Amino acid sequence: MKILNFGSMNLDYTYHVEHFVQPGETLAAKEQKMAPGGKGLNQSVALAKAGAEVFHAGCIGIGGEALKTLLEENGVHTEYLHKVEELQGNAMIQVDSTGENCIILYGGSNRMISTEQIDETLEHFSAEDWLVLQNEVSNLEYMIEKASEKGMKVVLNPSPFEAFLEKLDYNNISWLLINEVEAHQLTGKTEADTVWNALHEKYPKLCLIMTMGVKGSYCFTPQEAIYQKVFPVETVDTTAAGDTFTGYFLQGMTNGLPLKECMEQAAKASAICVSREGAAIAIPMRTEVENFKF
Repeated sequence: MKILNFGSMNLDYTYHVEHFVQPGETLAAKEQKMAPGGKGLNQSVALAKAGAEVFHAGCIGIGGEALKTLLEENGVHTEYLHKVEELQGNAMIQVDSTGENCIILYGGSNRMISTEQIDETLEHFSAEDWLVLQNEVSNLEYMIEKASEKGMKVVLNPSPFEAFLEKLDYNNISWLLINEVEAHQLTGKTEADTVWNALHEKYPKLCLIMTMGVKGSYCFTPQEAIYQKVFPVETVDTTAAGDTFTGYFLQGMTNGLPLKECMEQAAKASAICVSREGAAIAIPMRTEVENFKF
C-alpha cells in the first residue's frame, strides 16, 4: 500500500499584523517572513513526519526548487514532480494578534498539472493505494475519476472551496476532510451531525472528518461517530493546523490504528503545530507528539 499526494506547493509570504487589513486601509506589518507551504506540501510533510511513506506529485515552478529539496529532507518521495515554466504557486498570509490567519492564494505552477501527467503518475499506483487531494491543483475531478477507476482510496480536502466542488461525485471519494466553513458551503448545514446526515444520505459509503477549531473535531463513518476535543496550548499561528491534522490522521488510519487513536494523534499534532510560527516548518515530528505534555 502506497500513499500518493497530488498536491500544491507554495512559497508562503506571512505578514504579522494587529488585525486583518480592511477595505481601503493601508496597514503596517509588524513582521514579514517567507517560508515553504501549500496544503499539498504541508500534508505530505505531516504524513512523512508522522511516519508514513508518501509520494508527492505536482509541478515545480520558477523559484520553487527549494520546495522539492524540503520535501526530500523530510523523507517525501519526489520522483513524480514535473518542472514547468510558470511562477511557483504562492500565498500571502496575514496572521493577526490572536494567531488567526487569512490567506490570498496564487495557483501558478500548481495549476499546470495536465491530464497526461496524471495518467503517467497513476500508472505507478494500484488498487488499495491511497490518493490525497486538495483543491489547490488543476484537473482535480479528473484525478478523482481516474484514481477511483483504479480502485484507489481517495481522500479529499476541498479547500479552498469553489462552486464546482458541489457537483463532484462523492461516491468516488473514501474520506472527506472539511472544516466548519467548508461544511456549510457544501451542505448548507453547520452542526456536525446534520452535516454528516446530509452527506451520508446522498453518499452512503463516504466517511467524514469535520474540524471545528477550538470546539474539537468529529469523525463519522457508516459504523461509528467519534468526537475529539482539542488539546490546550497557546495559539501562535493556525496556518498549517488542518494539514497537520490530516497527515497524522491518515498515517494512523493507513497503519491500522483504531479511529479514536487516529483522532487523538491528529489533535495532539495539530495542537503542537498551532503553538509555533509557520506552515511546514511548524509541523511536529512523531516523537514530539508522543512525548508532548499537555
